[in-house]
Amino acid sequence: MKRLTALGVALLLLASACAKQNGGTTAKPTGILRVANYVEPTSLNPLLATNTGENFLSSLAFNLLVTLNDKGNQVPDLAARVPSVENHGISTDGRTITYYLRHGVTWQDGAPFTSADVKFSWQAVMNPNNNVVERRGYDQVASVDTPDPYTVVFHLKQPFAPFVDTVFGESDDPFRIVPKHLLARYPNINRIPFNQKPIGTGPFQVVRWYRGDHVEYAANPHYFGGAPKLRTILVYTVPDGNTQMAELRSHGSDLLLDISATTYHGLTEVGGVKALLVKAPSYTSIVFNFKRPPLDDIRVRRAIVAAINDPRLVRDVTFGTATVAVADLSDFYWAFDSSLKPAAYDPSLAGRLLDQAGWRRDASGMRSKGGRKLSLQLVYGAGSATAQGIAVEVQSDLRRAGIDVPIKIYPYSMLYATQQLGGILQSGKFDLAEYAWVAGADPDNSSQWLCKMAPPKGNNIGSYCDPALDAAETAALNHFDRPTRKRAYSRIESLLIGDAPAAFNYYTKRRYGLNPNLQNFSPNGISEGWNANQWSL
Repeated sequence: MKRLTALGVALLLLASACAKQNGGTTAKPTGILRVANYVEPTSLNPLLATNTGENFLSSLAFNLLVTLNDKGNQVPDLAARVPSVENHGISTDGRTITYYLRHGVTWQDGAPFTSADVKFSWQAVMNPNNNVVERRGYDQVASVDTPDPYTVVFHLKQPFAPFVDTVFGESDDPFRIVPKHLLARYPNINRIPFNQKPIGTGPFQVVRWYRGDHVEYAANPHYFGGAPKLRTILVYTVPDGNTQMAELRSHGSDLLLDISATTYHGLTEVGGVKALLVKAPSYTSIVFNFKRPPLDDIRVRRAIVAAINDPRLVRDVTFGTATVAVADLSDFYWAFDSSLKPAAYDPSLAGRLLDQAGWRRDASGMRSKGGRKLSLQLVYGAGSATAQGIAVEVQSDLRRAGIDVPIKIYPYSMLYATQQLGGILQSGKFDLAEYAWVAGADPDNSSQWLCKMAPPKGNNIGSYCDPALDAAETAALNHFDRPTRKRAYSRIESLLIGDAPAAFNYYTKRRYGLNPNLQNFSPNGISEGWNANQWSL
């Protein structure tokens, strides 16, 4: 990992001087946390975040209305309480959501936080000129009232059951509240100075972004949740798993984010470091691009699903840190249906389906049709040994089925960028895409599967569309009672198994490596910074 700046070198030397050599324990608290993040951010504006690495950075400096604790329970953040039907924060018809905000919260420049900031943040998400990755949930709002500085009332077009966990909550794309007084003058927020040095309400404030190296944060002594125990956080860009592990072992880093299974496995065999698994609403899959024939043929998709040996991926690639997936909803959720079973690994079935679709083996042993070889390019993100392992195994499995699978690797910042910025996934520039998804606190998966949620409106990157699934999604979104929603999600999962818009490989926990002296680091499965002011080292 690079240490190009004088500040980085000085802090590394300071940390090394304080470290004992017998297992990495420190002689005294340093107050400095050094984090290895797998991705270089494209922006520090929380409304422009596109991946979990950028979400981590946002969680240090900004806040949600409602977050989750490490037990998966809703807890108020900038809101004073969590709206519900029982406390009348959610109206009986489900179309009015009222938030009462905390008093005495200030932005890091001293300006007061008010309901006007919440309304403006919603307007910024909905501004068509802003490059936000999705607007799901926010687009269900008809209007926003701010009757006083500490009350926000969202009027919905129709009931939307996931609202509290979605709109400025722990969703699959958690947008945090931004300051109206600093941003309202811009026609769009895509390229403004704020994105390099933002001002939030969170426990830490950005001091400087050293592009290509690290972001420096300083403690916000006026944080409404209590002054942070750490005084400095340095977040370095370290995409390579081997480098991450070496950094943690040598005490050049104290925390590794979203590490690969290979790195995690390596850490479990090393003394003086801690490997942490956290239950999460996440899955890994191979997504099919329906706009690229022959992936519009269900027989080809089902053949690919049958040809991939998911149990072997779990055993050999994740080192047992995952379980074979049924579809996209893991047992993190109350909506998980344990009666559904994953598609079986069945190479013989894969061969029969490809034959039926007209893709027969030629003299080379590979599949062809009308003189065209069956070749499907697989894309994935650079730097992850787990991603590389999946790609190699899938390529091998599909080659045995007669499918040629050339591989192309992209930086995560390019792979997951918005369509406006030419992101590979959002722009549909793939046949097969290795896709790891960390979902939100609510089982709502509509942004990935609804017909209308193809980019740039949502995350349906494969452009899958099934009216029956749309109908089930509507039922899940329009009802607040869990039994009705649970039945709807069971139907959705059954359709995903049958339609095969993706080969769902496995559910995984989120993996971290850390200095054992780091205290109170307790991720909620979606993001890490909900209690960052309590971390100490």
